[in-house]
Amino acid sequence: MATKELIGKIIIQEKIDTIDENKLPNTFVINVPDPYKNYYGRFTEIVKPVSIIFVTKTPNSFEKILRVTKKINEKYHLNLDGAKCEVTMNSRKLDGVRVKGINRFHEIGQIQQYYKDEGYDFAKSEKFKSTEVLIRINRFFNVDEVEKGIYHSHDEDEVYYIEVPRYMTWDEFKKLTQEIKHNISDANYDIAKGIFYVNHGITEILRVVKPKASMELLKTIQQKYIEKLE
Repeated sequence: MATKELIGKIIIQEKIDTIDENKLPNTFVINVPDPYKNYYGRFTEIVKPVSIIFVTKTPNSFEKILRVTKKINEKYHLNLDGAKCEVTMNSRKLDGVRVKGINRFHEIGQIQQYYKDEGYDFAKSEKFKSTEVLIRINRFFNVDEVEKGIYHSHDEDEVYYIEVPRYMTWDEFKKLTQEIKHNISDANYDIAKGIFYVNHGITEILRVVKPKASMELLKTIQQKYIEKLE
């Protein structure tokens, strides 16, 4: 089964916190919680950041973020995954660099410094807890197609992607997701929406997070959305 590398976008809704220590002084850093923790209570102690956003004063292109992240990885022997992101908080839009692969919270400031040395200009510090936002992330996906229209992440064992037939607004997605979760035997999974850029076009997808998700469950989720959208 060949692994495909695709470019796409994921839109998630999360309650985020700011990082108030272990960062460069007077900079704006966001901690995005692990969806596994929300749904499965797997962690009693958070010792490793899962997804960190460095909020920047101005937008940075996906190309620039990829190039700079690759340079940092090679220079400092790291394995960072950098992506372009936009955070919508009420009526505000924040631009940032989403970084995965930071091993410990106390390393955040040093990683920031590497990006700063490459010309990144960070937004001024803000402080809040458990604030609900929409996050749009442009990124690469390494996936294995396990069934037609159903993919398993090659990098994250508990992450799957399923194709759906058409675009949904965020409000429509939320409404349909609530209806479907109330009418399915196992609703204990995290779900977000997104797209893959495939064959010179866009394929609408849903990201499902669930440890050891069965093919039966993934097909059921997919079919429920198809029934609602067609």
